[in-house]
Amino acid sequence: MTVEEAGRKGGEATSKTHDREFYEEIGQKGGEATSKNHDREFYEEIGQKGGEARANQRDDNSDSDGKMSKAEAGRKGGEARARQRDND
Repeated sequence: MTVEEAGRKGGEATSKTHDREFYEEIGQKGGEATSKNHDREFYEEIGQKGGEARANQRDDNSDSDGKMSKAEAGRKGGEARARQRDND
C-alpha cells in the first residue's frame, strides 16, 4: 500500500466518525496557530504565489479581457489575508 492510499483510507475512516463541525474546528485551530507564527510578509508572499498559480491554470494569461493580472491577484490576496490576521 502506498502512503497516498494509506492516507486516503485513514481520511475515509476518520470522516465516518467525525462531523463537519469537527473539521471546521481543527481547521480554525490550525489557522490560528499558523497566524501566530507568521508575519504580514508571509501572507503576502503566499497570496502572490496563489495568484500566480491560478493565473497559470488559465489558457490565456492576458488581462486584455478585464481579468485581474496575476501580480494584482497576489497582492490583493496577501493584503486581504494580512487584514484578516490583523483583525483576529
